[in-house]
Amino acid sequence: MTEEIKEKISHVVSDNYDIKRREALEKIDNAEFGWFHIRACMVSGVGFFTDAYDIFAINLVATMLAYVYFGTNTLPTDVDLGVKVATPVGTLVGQIAFGILADLVGRKKMYGIELLMIIFATLSCCLVSNSYAFSPTTKTFVQNSNVISAQGLITFWRVILGIGIGGDYPLSAVITSEFATTKRRGGMMAAVFAMQGFGILSAAIISTITIVCFQSAITPNDYTHIDYAWRIVTGFGAIPGVVALYFRLTIPETPRFTMDIERNVNQAVQDIDTVLTTGSYRPREQEINIKVDAPKASFADFFRYFGKWENGKVLFGTAFTWFALDVAFYGIGLNNNAILKQIGFIGDGKDPYGYLYKASVGNIIIALLGTVPGYWVTVFTIDSWGRRPIQLMGFGMLTGLFIILGFGYNPIKNASMELFIFIFTLSQFFFNFGPNATTFVIPGEVFPTRYRSTAHGLSAAAGKLGAIISQVGFIKLKDQGGDPGSNAFIDHLFKIFAVFMLAGLIFTFFFVPETKNKSLEDLSNENQEGFVKESRPAVV
Repeated sequence: MTEEIKEKISHVVSDNYDIKRREALEKIDNAEFGWFHIRACMVSGVGFFTDAYDIFAINLVATMLAYVYFGTNTLPTDVDLGVKVATPVGTLVGQIAFGILADLVGRKKMYGIELLMIIFATLSCCLVSNSYAFSPTTKTFVQNSNVISAQGLITFWRVILGIGIGGDYPLSAVITSEFATTKRRGGMMAAVFAMQGFGILSAAIISTITIVCFQSAITPNDYTHIDYAWRIVTGFGAIPGVVALYFRLTIPETPRFTMDIERNVNQAVQDIDTVLTTGSYRPREQEINIKVDAPKASFADFFRYFGKWENGKVLFGTAFTWFALDVAFYGIGLNNNAILKQIGFIGDGKDPYGYLYKASVGNIIIALLGTVPGYWVTVFTIDSWGRRPIQLMGFGMLTGLFIILGFGYNPIKNASMELFIFIFTLSQFFFNFGPNATTFVIPGEVFPTRYRSTAHGLSAAAGKLGAIISQVGFIKLKDQGGDPGSNAFIDHLFKIFAVFMLAGLIFTFFFVPETKNKSLEDLSNENQEGFVKESRPAVV
């Protein structure tokens, strides 16, 4: 066979595979919304329910730990910082590591591994205790928290927990977006993320129920049953993870990964037909190993792609806006009790049962009136209104609300506790009907398949960097100008949060694109005609 004939055959087959790829992608983008899409949302959503439960339960558990191990309602500053910042630190690591691995070895292969880490770390966390050592004097084992303390072990396991949670961000976002139809992609991704709201609410409900069950045993002179309570509240977080594990391990590989990274167009076409025809996924009876040539991920290609300003600015925009958001979102979310205490809602802590009960109920109120509704308003409006308008509106509203809370903190608090809670709850609403949802959705849409998970992980990790900085700053600054535990600086923290919300608004305007009603391939900013350039079998 002459070289000329080989070239002609190669060209014909190449065109066929290129067309086949684009037709397959169009089939995914325009498919009827069905059971498979619902199942994908549920499988991913249960993970985010678990993530949020485990992350934000520490807001309530930290108070229980303070009673059990220190006999007061507030942990020492360094201990409080350790147990609260541990998960964001681990999450940052997990987001980057799992984001890269999902692009290298596959979404399916990594999905479920992070959930196993979450389950194991959660169960380990609720079983910790101070270390014991044998005393030659008394001939007995005595507690020795100077060697290994319970709070030290909790911090360690929450770092491991965070790594697993971090993996859930890029994996769930990318898997959902790559299976979704163009028309409903935003709603599907937002619905997955909205399960965070139910996770936060459930943490407060489980805490309330547990505390009520131990009501008669919790007294100002006996904190023993609070030790049971925090372990129950923590351990409950493993249950939804166990329920979801099987489905995570059996979810199919996304057709886009099969086509663009494994470069197996025929196999992807077969997988798409199976899913859209049956509404479910069956294991492949036979692998089709015909690979085509397509752009490959590499350091050189990564820097070439993101080195172009039109691509690099988008990654910068998604990363910075998530960073700005999480400074406020986690600064407040992990410290709701400090704010509720400052406004007098939960008392002074001398009655442990009353303090813990009111703290849990206060978090239920905030979640029901602000957090959960905010998420679901986003779900039902994101595909009609758009991601960018919601993010701009949310940052704008939060800037205004934090200015009000910052400069009017004492007058509002002294005038009406109910008014303060209303404004504070309104801020939770606009976090979630706003940038907390959209900063998760947009990075899962705007990058090419070979870097989609990596870029989402980098954007999410920037957010967790903001959470870490915020948590350190909140705990170190909250008592400035007053006695330890006074929370005298909280009004100024709201002013700082307002500055970050304004920065998020500005960077969204200049750097973040609208993704509504556009295919993932159009958003990748790469020419799709001739994306598949050569079929290897054609020149054999």
